[in-house]
Amino acid sequence: MRVKESGGSECRPVTGRIGVEVERRHHPARKRADFRLVHHHENNRNASTESSAEERPATHARSGSTIDWRDIKWSDCQRRVRSLQLRIVKAWQEGRRRKASALQRMLTRSLSGKALAVRRVTENQGKRTPGVDHELWSTPEAKSQAVLSLKRRGYQPRPLRRVYIPKSNGKMRPLGIPTMKDRAMQALYLLALEPIAECTADRNSYGFRPKRSVADAIEQCFAALSRRDCAQWILEADIKGCFDNISHDWLIAHAPIEKAILRKWLKAGFIEANALWPTEAGTPQGGIISPTLANVALDGLEAELHRRFRQPAKVNLIRYADDFIISGRSKELLENEVKPLVADFLRDRGLELSQEKTNITHIEKGFDFLGHNVRRYNSGKFLTKPSRKAVISLLRRVRELIEANRTATQADLIATLNPQLRGWANFYRHAVARQIFRAMDDQIWKAIWRWAQRRHPKKGKGWLRRRYFPANPRDRWWFATKPNGKKGERRELFKLRRVPITRHIKVKAETHPFDVRWELYFERRDERRMRETLDRWNWILWQRQRGRCSACNHLITSETRWHTHHMVWKVKGGSDRLDNLALLHPTCHRQVHSSDPPSSCRASHEALDRA
Repeated sequence: MRVKESGGSECRPVTGRIGVEVERRHHPARKRADFRLVHHHENNRNASTESSAEERPATHARSGSTIDWRDIKWSDCQRRVRSLQLRIVKAWQEGRRRKASALQRMLTRSLSGKALAVRRVTENQGKRTPGVDHELWSTPEAKSQAVLSLKRRGYQPRPLRRVYIPKSNGKMRPLGIPTMKDRAMQALYLLALEPIAECTADRNSYGFRPKRSVADAIEQCFAALSRRDCAQWILEADIKGCFDNISHDWLIAHAPIEKAILRKWLKAGFIEANALWPTEAGTPQGGIISPTLANVALDGLEAELHRRFRQPAKVNLIRYADDFIISGRSKELLENEVKPLVADFLRDRGLELSQEKTNITHIEKGFDFLGHNVRRYNSGKFLTKPSRKAVISLLRRVRELIEANRTATQADLIATLNPQLRGWANFYRHAVARQIFRAMDDQIWKAIWRWAQRRHPKKGKGWLRRRYFPANPRDRWWFATKPNGKKGERRELFKLRRVPITRHIKVKAETHPFDVRWELYFERRDERRMRETLDRWNWILWQRQRGRCSACNHLITSETRWHTHHMVWKVKGGSDRLDNLALLHPTCHRQVHSSDPPSSCRASHEALDRA
């Protein structure tokens, strides 16, 4: 029995059941939280009232306690949140819906979840983009107060700040920018929504889902369409204004999230030209939780197709967010049966297909999907290549950057171009892109040669080659700087052709990242991906540390990112030798440098070596 008739509870508080308890002013003997709590006791009763007021924090918990952002133990926070997410999935799979809802409420009220939500919105790319209140959380004190301010009671989201960004077709895409607090609340509730969203997701949905990527969707295209006996016709579907038109009533009725909070987000409105405008439909493009809500709305289409059509029809769905294709045995089947079914499915959610952009294509003609051109050629080969549109877009971007850096130094130009080239090459390294990489390298070289000629119009080709293309054993015409400085550092332009083409191993369709039965599977996938991502020396460090951070002992993956840490800092005489290096999470690295002595990670590092 949980609650006595007298109204008392026989159980511990919610935060106590998950290992997070706030130490209160009048109960100093209670168990410590996962943060260092800063108390403001009145030790000196004779002190002046003004002095006591100065020591009191501006924002604090109901009990008068605050937290210190620098001392948060992120490994404990992640462990507690992960434990609750696993319990949510287990309860949902067992059909215990009320238990799952109770665990969701427990997670959204935990200090660990709130801290992780604040960390997410203060460390992502939008951390310097304010909402309508022009407020940013850029200091540890502001972040500490933000954790304690995330409360459901009395919460009312502010309107969105409407901005526009250009689309590839020349039109403008509207974005709604929430305030920092609203973003943090969305990130908090997303921690509780994602486990259930993964339970109800379509098997072949790959967009905005943990542990899935564009490469998985393209590999599924190969699996579903590459054989001779596979479907020959493809329905390329395009939803008209998906994020702007999703029905609020449908989301509130079906999304597994607190209805009151969701309704407030959906009806918050937006501010444009100093005027408040209501929102009657859609989820804002710019909200952290919006992609998951869109996935929730579109999930179920694959099951509906399989329920209606048997295997001989060869109807298969591959979806990435609101972009999807459906294969079929014949053009008539897709036109007369599949397309009306999809239209009816979307109509219930307030959506419709774009008649101009929805096409039916034969596989031998090919189609573009997620930046790739997918086609089966007359020879029988099925190839996925970078689309012509993607190639032209990168070349245009590179030429614009070179033109904008006409007066920049060679080193600065290389530093500007390399991230663009490296990111594009890594995105397409699983496609049939060897010839395209070589052709693009040639085009980029010509653009750089023109840049060098403009800088030195009176110099000959030989002088330009010696100045900007120093001798290199691998390539005589490699755009690079000459070695300089004590270490002889040399910067080289990234070449696409140097990226090895590897076959991507698709994630299994039935996997669940919040199910304990798939833990080992995802750890092996993370290890394989880290082997492809890390260079030689970082791979040696990663193996030596068993793939775990030396500070918090949690896994280092491509999603968490990593920093290379000098256990004895370089300002203290530390070297670049491997025995002085360790891989840390970015947050752990900042904590080490902000509060701990230079050799603070050595004990953890040695413990990992002994393990």
